[in-house]
Amino acid sequence: MIRLSVNVNKVATLRNSRTRQVGARSRGLPSVVEATRVCVQAGAPGITVHPRADERHITAVDAREIADELRGWPQVELNIEGDPRPDLLAMVESLQPTQLTLVPVQPGEITSAAGWATDSSRDQLADAIARAHAVGARVSVFVDPEPEPVRWAADLGADRIELFTEPFAAAFARDRDEGRRSFERYVAAAELAHALGLGINAGHDLDLDNLVLFRQLPHLDEVSIGHALMARALFDGLASTVHAYLAVLAS
Repeated sequence: MIRLSVNVNKVATLRNSRTRQVGARSRGLPSVVEATRVCVQAGAPGITVHPRADERHITAVDAREIADELRGWPQVELNIEGDPRPDLLAMVESLQPTQLTLVPVQPGEITSAAGWATDSSRDQLADAIARAHAVGARVSVFVDPEPEPVRWAADLGADRIELFTEPFAAAFARDRDEGRRSFERYVAAAELAHALGLGINAGHDLDLDNLVLFRQLPHLDEVSIGHALMARALFDGLASTVHAYLAVLAS
C-alpha cells in the first residue's frame, strides 16, 4: 500500500501569521503538535516537516516537539526534509527520524521549485547521506523525473528518490490528456529507479483529483502531501481529509 506522509508545515504558517515581528514566533494556535496528533489518530502513517533556515513555518522547536509526540506512535514515520545545512543535519542526528529527504533550497523561493541539479556538491550530499545513515535514517533525494538525476541519486548512496510532481500536477490541471502524457515521464523514472534498487516517493501539488492517476505509478512507496490536504481540511476537517486521502491511496 502507498503510504501517506502528511506535511504539517502549513499549520505552522497559519500559526506564525499572528506574529508581528520578523524572527519572533507565536507558540499559539493552531498547534502543530495537535495537528500531528489528529493526523496519526486518523490513520496517517507518516508526518513530514521541512524546517527551513529562516523558520518561516516549522521551527526547530516544532520539529523536536513533533518527534517527541511520535515516540508514542512507533508505527508512524517522521520524515524531515531540507537542504544539507549543518543545523539540519545536527537535528537529524538528534531526533533520528525514520527518513531524511534532501531537498535543494533556492534563496527567496516560496516552495521547492525543482529537484537537485546533478552538478550539485556531491561531497556535501554524500556526507549528509552518510550522517543520516549513521543514526538509522533512510535517505530520499528530491529529483526531477529524468534519467540523469535518478542515476545520480543512486550513485550518491540514497535509499530512495522523491519525484518532484509539480509539472505533472500542472499538466493534469490544464488537461487530463496532458496530465497522462506527463505521467509517462514519471513511469519511466520510477522504472529506472526501481531497477537501480531505489525506493520511490513523490510529492508537490498532489491532491485528491490527480492522485487517482498518480497512485498508479509503478513501485510507488510514499506520497508527501501538505498544501492541498490542509486546504481541503479548512472545509472538511483535518481527520476527514486524511481519511479521504488514505481512501484514494488504498483504491
